[in-house]
Amino acid sequence: MGLEKVLTKMTNFRDVADEPSGGGRGAVTITDVANAAGVSASTVSYVITGKRTISPATRRRVEETIRALGYRRRGSSPSSRAGVLAVAVPLLGDRQLGMEMEFFSAAAGAARELGFDLLLVTGDEGTAGLHRVTAAALADAVIVLDAGDDDPRVPVLLASGRPAVLVGAPAQHRGLASVPLDLAPAGRACLAHLAGLGHRSVAHLVPPATPAGPRLRYLTGFVASFHAAAAEHGVKTVSHSCASSAAAVGRCLDGLLAVDGPTALVVHDEAALPLVMGTLRQRGRQVPGDVSVVAVCSDTVAGQQRIRPAAVVVPAAELGELAVRRAVRQLDGGPAAEPGPVVPEFVTGESTAAAREGAALPAG
Repeated sequence: MGLEKVLTKMTNFRDVADEPSGGGRGAVTITDVANAAGVSASTVSYVITGKRTISPATRRRVEETIRALGYRRRGSSPSSRAGVLAVAVPLLGDRQLGMEMEFFSAAAGAARELGFDLLLVTGDEGTAGLHRVTAAALADAVIVLDAGDDDPRVPVLLASGRPAVLVGAPAQHRGLASVPLDLAPAGRACLAHLAGLGHRSVAHLVPPATPAGPRLRYLTGFVASFHAAAAEHGVKTVSHSCASSAAAVGRCLDGLLAVDGPTALVVHDEAALPLVMGTLRQRGRQVPGDVSVVAVCSDTVAGQQRIRPAAVVVPAAELGELAVRRAVRQLDGGPAAEPGPVVPEFVTGESTAAAREGAALPAG
């Protein structure tokens, strides 16, 4: 896919978070930020470097003060380019491999076209890795995946003074460009499609919660609009957490698809989708004859199934290309932010049909 994973051991450089943002008279210092935010200078430093956990409320206050005062770390405006874009991504294992592959493939292609390489910054160190990349000027701009509310990476980016693009970012992160992803219309379309086929009970399968925070598949909007549409159409919905293992999926489906259970499933997890489809076949349940299935996934994963599922297709490739182009546009002096979210489509497939009343899961 043309993406080179750059592994760089970054050591032995000073933490400059506690130094003035410039050498000129009147430069904003970390002490100025601390006084204005009503916290200690060490707290501001911890927010910027990610070296200690800070409460969301305090982090927001420091973030807003950094933005208002225009604080920048010393050396945050390099005169020459490194020719590198950093991509900060949380560790997800194999839970959304299709989305990640599409995103990075498109981002690498766009970066190569524009004369840049990509540097991958994983989330195993929290914000520390991102801080080191920006403080050491290893990258000209930063792309952050799955940015969410109270994201601790935002203060790091604000203090760095480097162009940044938040993928899936909520609107309140002013001053940073974003490629927002709006799943609300897809949530409504998904439920309306199933309701139109006569389904009156739908189960929404999601992965177990993780401490790492929001993910592309979890962006606010889908769940709220899905349940709101269900209320409008008189459809009963239930959300069920299900790990992506054959045993866990088997237990989940055995519990859900009993007598008077839901007649349709919305599988909101790329890793679980093939397991769900396979388990249904093993249990003697036909898709869509006995149970309808809708997926929330990448086009890659949808295309790997035996039958093409009806799906909310997350346009990960479009997100990757847009993120790179918006980052480079800032480097070239263009606007920092652009309006207009990316809206995934609901695509009909072969996995949904009219509801079949009274279908029970065979024993065993």
